[in-house]
Amino acid sequence: MAAVAEIPADANKMDSKPKAESEFSVQKLVDMFTKLNPLAKEFFPSSYSPNHDHGFQGFNQLSPTQFLRRNSFNQGRRRVSGRSLKAQREDSIRRTVYVSEIDQHVTEERLAALFSSCGQVIDCRICGDPHSVLRFAFVEFADEYGARTALNLGGTVLGYYPVRVLPSKTAILPVNPTFLPRSDDEREMCARTIYCTNIDKKVSQAEVKNFFESACGEVMRLRLLGDQVHSTRIAFVEFAMAESAIIALNCSGMLLGTQPIRVSPSKTPVRPRVPRPASH
Repeated sequence: MAAVAEIPADANKMDSKPKAESEFSVQKLVDMFTKLNPLAKEFFPSSYSPNHDHGFQGFNQLSPTQFLRRNSFNQGRRRVSGRSLKAQREDSIRRTVYVSEIDQHVTEERLAALFSSCGQVIDCRICGDPHSVLRFAFVEFADEYGARTALNLGGTVLGYYPVRVLPSKTAILPVNPTFLPRSDDEREMCARTIYCTNIDKKVSQAEVKNFFESACGEVMRLRLLGDQVHSTRIAFVEFAMAESAIIALNCSGMLLGTQPIRVSPSKTPVRPRVPRPASH
């Protein structure tokens, strides 16, 4: 018959001892762990065989104190890694400027050429503004001096409008290099492709295609993407003609479903889906 532990009559009464005396210190906890035998059979699963180490040998060679220290070291290493990423992001922000009121016909190459007089430009990203026929961009330089010098270009007329240049509050999100065009044909595809964001989740792929075909021209290929995390979806739309893609930039701010969409030139082509091999 299993033994039943006797419950003291005063178990429900409040402990009258001072709180400091009733709490275990970390040292007492370590002392308790050191009295445990890590080789005791109750610490091993029933499937464990003494003829195979099953990866337990390294664990058994660690004392409880060493285990706690190693765990603390791993946590500290993760904190250092997080601080390093934050420092890199802040450095990127200091090297980036925000450019607004950009003529819709100005390309990223032309914008980068303008700012190259201030220093080495390592990235340039033009985006559609849903509240204006104009667009905005982020330009990242190799150093902070280039970004500070670029602020002097505010008011420069590019196309038909003077641009505004301010320090950026965000870094440019890098593009996965495997998605970038790999050939002249794919670069030509990019010229005919737009990137559309803030798409109402209730809008179907057919409705997105009909929207752009009626407003801009024939759509060759369309990829509508979304997940359970974000409240809206994105799409890559490839047109038959590059002129249609330019016209599509004017669609920023138009309602598609219940949401105003944002349209910008795509940096990546819409590649045909590779069929999965049939399983045997």
